[in-house]
Amino acid sequence: MATPALNLPLALQPIGNNASLRDQAYAMLRQAIADADIYASREEIRLDERVLSETLGVSRTPVREAMTLLEQEGFLRMVPRRGIYIVRKSKREIVEMIQMWAALESMAARLATLHATDEEIARLRRMFDQFRDSTPAEHIAEYSNANIAFHQAIVELSKSRIILDTIKNIFIHVRAIRRMTISQSDRASRSIVDHLRIIEALEKRDTELAERLVRDHSLGLAAFVEANCDFLD
Repeated sequence: MATPALNLPLALQPIGNNASLRDQAYAMLRQAIADADIYASREEIRLDERVLSETLGVSRTPVREAMTLLEQEGFLRMVPRRGIYIVRKSKREIVEMIQMWAALESMAARLATLHATDEEIARLRRMFDQFRDSTPAEHIAEYSNANIAFHQAIVELSKSRIILDTIKNIFIHVRAIRRMTISQSDRASRSIVDHLRIIEALEKRDTELAERLVRDHSLGLAAFVEANCDFLD
C-alpha cells in the first residue's frame, strides 16, 4: 500500500520580472521548502505543479525547470505517475547531517573569532534581548526563529564562502529539526544558556573555547535526535 501524502501549501507569492523566471521560481520554492514544517507529520509532502505555477503567476515551464534543479540538489523527489515530493531524511541521515553541521559551524565559530567585528558579534547578543526577562518557553515560536537565525549568523560571521556554500543545503533539514525539537525536554532553556556562553567566547576572541562550545552544542542536538526521534524512520 502506498504511503499517504500531504498536499502542503507552500508560502509563495507571484514572482516579478527582474530575473529569469526559472531562477526566481527556484529561489522562491527553495525558500518555501526551507520554511515548511516538513517533519511535522510522518506523511510525505506532495507538491502540485499546477498549483505552484498558478500561485507564482507563471507558466509550468519555469516551475518545472526550477523543480528539476531542486531535485538535483536533493530537495525534491519526482516519482513517475505519482507526483513530486519534498525529500524527508531518515533519522540516521539527519544525525549525520547534524554532525556535519557541527563540524562546519564550529570551524565557522573559530574563524568568527578571527574575522568578525565587535559590532557583528554584539548583534548575536541582541538576538536574545527579548527573552532577557522571560523564559524561551513562554515565546517558543519567536525563540525558535531566533535560535535558527543565531546558528546561521555564526556561519556568516566566519566570512568563509566555502563554508557558506557547503552548509546551505544541510541547513534546510537541520533548520527543520531544530524548529521541531526546540520545545521538547526543556531544550529551549538549555539552548539559550549555551548560546550566551558561545557569545561570551566570541566576545573574548577565545578561539578554542568558541569552537568547542559550538561543536558540543550541535552534537547535543544530534544525540537528542538519536535518542528521541524514532518517528523520522
